[in-house]
Amino acid sequence: MKELTRSEEQIMQILWKLEKGFVNDIVELMPDPKPAYNTVSTVIRILENKHFVAHKAYGKTHEYFPLISKDEYSGSSLNRLVNNYFDNSYHSLASFFAKNGKMTVAELETIKKMIDEELILKKDKK
Repeated sequence: MKELTRSEEQIMQILWKLEKGFVNDIVELMPDPKPAYNTVSTVIRILENKHFVAHKAYGKTHEYFPLISKDEYSGSSLNRLVNNYFDNSYHSLASFFAKNGKMTVAELETIKKMIDEELILKKDKK
C-alpha cells in the first residue's frame, strides 16, 4: 500500500471520521489556519489517483468516501515502521516500547493481559 503525505493523511483521518463528505465538510473539520478549498480539493484528487478515495457525483458536486479503512492503513503503516526501524522484528518493537516508550505499569500490564489472552486463543486453535 502506498504511503500518504502528511496532508493526505490529515484529510484521510477526517474522511474516516466522517465516513463520507464534501470538500466543504472536510475543510470545516481541519485545524486553523484552514487550508483553501482548492488545496483540499487537489489533495482529494491525489487521494483518488492513489485509490484511497472515491466519489459520488451530484452534478458538479462530489461527495467523497474512503476506499481504504483506517485499520488497513494503520496495519500497513505499522508494518512499514517495523520493517524500516526494527529490522522487521515485532519483538524489537515491543521491547523498544517496554523499555523506552514511557509506558506506565498499568499500560504494560494491560498489554501483557492481551498477549496472554491471545496466546490462549492460538493454543486452543492447535
